[in-house]
Amino acid sequence: MRKTLDFIVEKIIFICGIVSIIFVILIFSFLFKEGLSFFKDFGVLKFIGGHFWYPSSDPASFGVLPLIVGSVFVTIGACAIAVPIGVMTALFISEIVPKGIRDILKSLVELMAAIPSVVIGFIGMITLVPLVKSIFNLPTGLTAFSGSIMLAFMAIPTIVTISEDAIRSVPWQYKQGALALGATKWQTLRRIILKAAMPGIIAAVMLGIGRVIGETMAVMMITGNAAHIPHSIFEPVRTMTATIAAEMGETVRGGMHYKSLFAIGLVLFLITFLINFIADLFLGKNKNT
Repeated sequence: MRKTLDFIVEKIIFICGIVSIIFVILIFSFLFKEGLSFFKDFGVLKFIGGHFWYPSSDPASFGVLPLIVGSVFVTIGACAIAVPIGVMTALFISEIVPKGIRDILKSLVELMAAIPSVVIGFIGMITLVPLVKSIFNLPTGLTAFSGSIMLAFMAIPTIVTISEDAIRSVPWQYKQGALALGATKWQTLRRIILKAAMPGIIAAVMLGIGRVIGETMAVMMITGNAAHIPHSIFEPVRTMTATIAAEMGETVRGGMHYKSLFAIGLVLFLITFLINFIADLFLGKNKNT
């Protein structure tokens, strides 16, 4: 009976894994099919390198470069905030905080990930946007900087959770050996534990970047949605995800504008896939070490 049950569970897990792979392949195939027809009519280089996104003008312009630059600005700003805070929080939870409080703090951090993005965007519009406008004396607080702050808040739970697991997985002999050789607790944390856990921490950062670059509602609500190439993080921007969400309902099915949004989705899919692939490589390296 036990062998039969194990066989059934094993097959169910195998089927679920195959179905997940099939779904990913189907999504990519659908995006590739719609995007390829657009690239045949408009051209890849003209699409990637174009400086203007005016899909409704005559003639229409489908330059996605402003959207890519806007996504990069928001992503870099969010990572600059989330990475140091996330890694230091993970180090604090795993190595410094008393054991009785550790599980409570980790649960609270993981609970942050359950907050819907539209709620975070709404809170950002009400509180953060006016504050940024006032502090930096800007014409508007709907900027890439505002989006970076809110997206950092959304990426921190992912970075903290995976980084904390990586730090906790470092063999305790490393720590005991460093302390026995006369290293202080801070030297042990900085030179031994962080160094040994670095592959897992890098994987956490990469997954956090994937979380940021794939976000839609929050950035659409607080970044200004200006489709131009920004010269500063304190300017309004528009990301690729926000463009798809904002314009998909306004397009004619089968038209160039419709296909261009699928082309953006294809570019975004490839970027996200590459980020997750790199993160998986670091996770595999962490398990092997």
